[in-house]
Amino acid sequence: MNRRTALITGASTGIGADFARRLGADGLDLVLVARSHDKLEALAADIRRDARVSVTVLPRDLAAPDAPRDLVAECERLGIEVDFLLNNAGFGTHGSVADADPERLAEEIRLNCGVLTELSQRLLPGMIARRRGSIVNVASNAAFQPLPLMAVYGATKSYVLSFTEALWHETRGTGVRVLALCPGPTDTAFFDIAGEDFARSKRTTQQLIDTAKRALARNQPSVVDGVSNALVARLAVPLLPKRVALWAAAKTVGPR
Repeated sequence: MNRRTALITGASTGIGADFARRLGADGLDLVLVARSHDKLEALAADIRRDARVSVTVLPRDLAAPDAPRDLVAECERLGIEVDFLLNNAGFGTHGSVADADPERLAEEIRLNCGVLTELSQRLLPGMIARRRGSIVNVASNAAFQPLPLMAVYGATKSYVLSFTEALWHETRGTGVRVLALCPGPTDTAFFDIAGEDFARSKRTTQQLIDTAKRALARNQPSVVDGVSNALVARLAVPLLPKRVALWAAAKTVGPR
């Protein structure tokens, strides 16, 4: 029997860790990637015990030069064929661009956009050759409008959404499914890293994963998690004058 394998970036906590648990429960072998070796090993031990699947831990900083290339090469060396890629690694920064650390912004762009693109590209040919596979790129409902005070984060997620929807079209008829998953505020450590918790309400990671699985089954190019989030992103924002949309976005992400 051919076992399927999922590679998950940003797998140590939050969305990535809970996706790993669900995919393991579905019978997929796993490759877990993040910077924290201890957290990955603890997660892997839990999944091996509960799901009895193979879990490979590959701790690394994906923002480092050549990290995506080296990660794919390591999978090939280990004989691992990736059938499911979850590009979840990324982070957001909060505050004005003028006051930001330029190195931190460069890392944000590199991880949120560059690493995601390179891993998608390097793993896609194998999926196409085998005529099966899935790529889920984690975007955000921030992808649908400019986001003052989180300008770089919003721009990177707009890139992820645009890139992934285009990739969905390019892969039609290949047996590969591609999805841009757009969470709204979710109950993870995202806001701790960003430095500001502006969310009025949050969805759970389990709700988000259910949304992703339904969208993949329907072969949707993108999906926004949560009805209210989808209404705002896909209906309200396009109808608003740009100045009003910018004002509303700034109020939404401003300090509580």
